[in-house]
Amino acid sequence: MAKGKSVDILLVKSKVREYIKGLGEYNVSSDFIERLNVEVVGLIKDAAKRTKMNNRKTLSSKDV
Repeated sequence: MAKGKSVDILLVKSKVREYIKGLGEYNVSSDFIERLNVEVVGLIKDAAKRTKMNNRKTLSSKDV
């Protein structure tokens, strides 16, 4: 991701924080959630590319 380029937040911050708290006594910084979101966006883009390369229009688990 290019520096300064914003990405829509796809994650529910409260759910991410709740899940992490369930793993133990961890705190979550806002930059962690932002970076995690960038990773998720990257996964989705990669899956879309694989779907297109295989002449399909439906993303599925095998594309991740």
